[in-house]
Amino acid sequence: MESPNSAPLASFIDLLLDAVCAVDKHGRFVFVSAACERIFGYTPDELIGRQMIELVHPADRQRTLAAARDIMGGEPKHNFENRYVRKDGRIVNILWSARWSEVDQLRIAVARDITDRKQAESRQAALYAISEAAHAAEDLLALFKRIHLIIGEWLPALNFSVALYDEHCAQLNFPYHVDDHELQPDQPGAVTARLCAEVIRSGQPLLLTPDSDDSPADFAALVAGQNAPCWLGVPLNSKNGTIGALVVKSLAGDERYTEQDKELLQYVCAQVATAIERQQLHARLKRMAQYDQLTQLPNRALLRDRLKAALADARRGTGHMALLYVDLDRFKQVNDSFGHAVGDMLLQTVANRLKGCVRDTDTVARIGGDEFVILLHSLHAAEDADHVAGKIRQVLTQPMRLDGHNLHIEPSIGVARYPEHGREEQQLFRHADQAMYAVKRLNHRAVDI
Repeated sequence: MESPNSAPLASFIDLLLDAVCAVDKHGRFVFVSAACERIFGYTPDELIGRQMIELVHPADRQRTLAAARDIMGGEPKHNFENRYVRKDGRIVNILWSARWSEVDQLRIAVARDITDRKQAESRQAALYAISEAAHAAEDLLALFKRIHLIIGEWLPALNFSVALYDEHCAQLNFPYHVDDHELQPDQPGAVTARLCAEVIRSGQPLLLTPDSDDSPADFAALVAGQNAPCWLGVPLNSKNGTIGALVVKSLAGDERYTEQDKELLQYVCAQVATAIERQQLHARLKRMAQYDQLTQLPNRALLRDRLKAALADARRGTGHMALLYVDLDRFKQVNDSFGHAVGDMLLQTVANRLKGCVRDTDTVARIGGDEFVILLHSLHAAEDADHVAGKIRQVLTQPMRLDGHNLHIEPSIGVARYPEHGREEQQLFRHADQAMYAVKRLNHRAVDI
């Protein structure tokens, strides 16, 4: 029989923001306060008689049952955290305090919804981790791998893709993609590419779930079944616009993404976009420091680095290598007669022809003006360098049609072979340079005659 004070006490309990509930020794709810409906989405009638463990997130059930056994054994629990699945499918983080009432044979518990706090902590942790990754990662691939791990800690992200949009060639590239069912996202008709393209086009996130009523018509078929996977695509927005998209896909029948997940991923993607731009800027600055801007060939600094490495390999393997110093005779006359624009086109054409004369493992560098140096790695025989020099001479003397002008050039090529002409960097450079000027003098003498 209820005591005279029980009804007023129950009404007071219903005013609490925290949920109060009682669970019997079989794990069934026997009393819940009004706050339970706000936190879990179920009415009191839907909860009474139901097993408490059914609401707990599957990943947290074992340790929740262990905690329940400790409580029933006389050990109160304070500030125990676990996750529950709401009636609408969303995940809530709960902070419990509970004890066992031997007299009533009930577990009495007070539950606080700390989802907002946990999300704030996740935002801060993700922001810090991604910021740290952006500074520590050696390249974008390493950065994307780290971000994949970070995001995978707070939502299902086994399938994870990053797409970057190149405005200059209007092309979508996938520098990072993990998906067991769609190995090549850039193939025609690939779902990931379609989704990324839509997110980049709109500049807005796109959440696709089986119970969504507002999925775009083009993507509705992806989530037609109740056990279909969820998709969540978020734009990588920067100050210069949308530079790409980040997409996660859950496994079929797995935990569904929510609006909260979308908001959190948007927050993280803002940091990801900043990190990508920082990495890209660093890569551009590094390239500017190592490559000639006109011809896109390695410059003198990068050539010296590769020459040191080639010398070290040659010394270890007692092999051959060579430097070819190439200078274009009367290049100044081209600039003076036709202008610097034609002169620039000439240098670019020469650069392309030189690259066509050597192997991918060799280095063609522009070290200034009309001077080029070719580093030939790992030659089988010393005379191979002379064969390459002859090929270069033949190719460069072929007429060039540039901006309506027929141009003919004559190269002067000096050859320095390792170890015949030197064992050190400076010796080889000096010999190749002197050999080139000797050829140039012969060329000028032949013209004068």
